[in-house]
Amino acid sequence: MGEQVTNIGIVGTGVISGTYLDHLGKLPGVDVVAVADLDRSRAEAIADQHEGIRALTPDELYGADDVEIVLNLTIPAAHAPVHQAAMEAGKHVYGEKPLAVDRTAAEPLLKYAAANNLRVGCAPDTVLGTGTQTARAVIDRGDIGVPHAAFAAFTTPGHELWHPAPEFYYQPGGGPVLDMGPYYVTSLVTLLGPVRRVTARAGQSKQERKIHSGPREGTTFPVEVPTHVTGVLEHESGALTTVLMSFDVWAARLPRIEVHGTEGSLSVPDPNGFDGTVEIATAAQREWTEVPVAGGYAGAGRGVGVADMARALRRGEPHRADGALAYHVLDVLESLLDAAVQDQPVDVASTVERPAAVPLGASPETA
Repeated sequence: MGEQVTNIGIVGTGVISGTYLDHLGKLPGVDVVAVADLDRSRAEAIADQHEGIRALTPDELYGADDVEIVLNLTIPAAHAPVHQAAMEAGKHVYGEKPLAVDRTAAEPLLKYAAANNLRVGCAPDTVLGTGTQTARAVIDRGDIGVPHAAFAAFTTPGHELWHPAPEFYYQPGGGPVLDMGPYYVTSLVTLLGPVRRVTARAGQSKQERKIHSGPREGTTFPVEVPTHVTGVLEHESGALTTVLMSFDVWAARLPRIEVHGTEGSLSVPDPNGFDGTVEIATAAQREWTEVPVAGGYAGAGRGVGVADMARALRRGEPHRADGALAYHVLDVLESLLDAAVQDQPVDVASTVERPAAVPLGASPETA
């Protein structure tokens, strides 16, 4: 007999919702049954395009008896209040990153969930794909010896060049650190373990930005957060990672992630993607060589973390993209910003276990 299906309701109908709907519709074990938005017409437009999905208000969705997990795809400032409202209605929650705009907003969510036997999950789930998971398998096998250093870089000239409403990227909860940092730090924690201390410097090249697309093209808006941050993460293992996250770079030839060990080096693909080529160079073989896929959900897309959580919920097992990992990542990222402001190293208060490795498989139901 096949496994039960876990029903999901989505709150927030922005650009990313379509991607989640497309991928979740292909995964066994999960079924999206409702969508909600403060603008009900937007939810109705999506429901009209997907058979079996109904449009609701957020409050109606929280109270729906057939919804088990609320998938929160709202803007960062709404992540915590939507999570809290859903949990108060007895729902498990999974949301886009970051978990909340800051630790103060995130910590009560985890405490409430623990006290009420509810689960919290959080993107990014890209680390469950074959890219990061193959790199992890290589490290765990000892192929590069003991990892002692890493480098991670994300650069772009800014989301206002393509997004029709980019203001939230430049408000609290946004910026390169909290927007893209979760992909990189989640991957680094998956590969090298938790972080205990950080140092950083930060800057801002422009005080305002101009929208370049959509009906508001030409409109300017203020920048409220640092847009160029560089720093060092000291992992509990002793490994040191140099990080660069910027909305102020027009072009770069920097690696996404590299990990260096006592016996070799590893090139890790873009953590904002699920797959990609992993390459290795060792003391014995100095040329970069492609590594065969060795782990992760093959062909994965946005939503595989929700499916992983749903399966774990049904089986009474831990899920991988969980709230504790998301909180530690948020703690690391906020600590980077704190270190830049304070001009001194900052200890990271939280820690976390590395989530279980993902065996190679087509989906959470088959891996």
